[in-house]
Amino acid sequence: MATAASASPGAPGAKTAARGPSPRPTSAFARLSTRRAPAPTGSRLRASLHLGGAISSSSSAAAAAGSNGSGLAVPPAIAPLALPKMAGARGTHKNVLLFYCEEMRDLAQQVVARNDDIELRSISWRTFADGFPNLFISNAHSIRGRHVAFLASFSSPSVIFEQLSIIYALPKLFISSFTLILPFFPTGTSERMEDEGDIATAFTLARILSNIPISRGGPSSLVIFDIHALQERFYFGDSVLPCFESGIPLLKSRLQELPDSHNITIAFPDDGAWKRFYKQLQHFPMVVCNKVREGEQRIVRIKEGDPRGRHVVIVDDLVQSGGTLIECQKVLAAHGAAKVSAYATHGIFPNNSWEKFQPDNGEGPEHGLSHFWLTDSCPLTVKAVKDRRPFEILSLAGPIASALQI
Repeated sequence: MATAASASPGAPGAKTAARGPSPRPTSAFARLSTRRAPAPTGSRLRASLHLGGAISSSSSAAAAAGSNGSGLAVPPAIAPLALPKMAGARGTHKNVLLFYCEEMRDLAQQVVARNDDIELRSISWRTFADGFPNLFISNAHSIRGRHVAFLASFSSPSVIFEQLSIIYALPKLFISSFTLILPFFPTGTSERMEDEGDIATAFTLARILSNIPISRGGPSSLVIFDIHALQERFYFGDSVLPCFESGIPLLKSRLQELPDSHNITIAFPDDGAWKRFYKQLQHFPMVVCNKVREGEQRIVRIKEGDPRGRHVVIVDDLVQSGGTLIECQKVLAAHGAAKVSAYATHGIFPNNSWEKFQPDNGEGPEHGLSHFWLTDSCPLTVKAVKDRRPFEILSLAGPIASALQI
């Protein structure tokens, strides 16, 4: 495109060139850039208007003279706009409203105590005369546009329905996002069918949770600790985002505090526990046990590793009756372990089976356990074994608070 400067004087239709050292620019950017600044007076600096603010006097001169040798001013480079921080980015905090079932009240209070960005909210858990739930979420309008979480405990089939009613209702209240924290996935031990007619209830529960309504922010998140069978993560549908956490970091921190932390060996009661946890504990010496059948009995034996003179910690994801764990304790003691302790993320203990476990009282591993660490994923067990040796509770409050900031 021809400029005014390139047209010949006197040519038909040619525009008269502008007076002065540089021609009149034809673009809006150039018009802004080539406006003359007033001569400096005193300490005042020359300034030039450009898109984005003032520039220095040297930059103004460069803009007026142009940088391509044609006499045309070149618009200054535009600084990139700063992008706003997204929720969940490093250095940002997500304010979360945490609802809970009554069983999880103590754990919910501990979670809130760990993070000022989490606010506790309660639900009215009432029942009608026929026993069915009569539930109420107070100030439901106030949670619109907020990040909301619910801390659940499916400790028995009788409490699941009322909590599912809340879980399905919260995402529909125009909230920004919804997270369900279910520390213990209770049907995990029934994950497969071995005979025709067996029901895989783990798959059933996963399907129920996969149908949680989406919130305004998208699919709901689901936080579970040490799910029993790793393949169960594939039971969940695409409409929910499962986040699988572990209680093992809590155990590792606790082991570092022991006076004999340098003498710890990790034992697994079977190959399944080894496959699940060995990568998180691989810097410890290990003992792997297995179960063999002799007649009508199933006996625990050491498959590999040496427990002699060591403080051996048996690690598994859950304990129910505790029979296998006790047999593992006995075989480790018989092979020379100096101490035997145990850890399980989920202490279920139906029919008060926790009563089987006694402290060793410094008399050796054949008499009992030095420590039995559990998390508070099963709140009814926590109440039963509180302040009773050899049990010690490692709280999931910290990991849950961290997961809510994802």
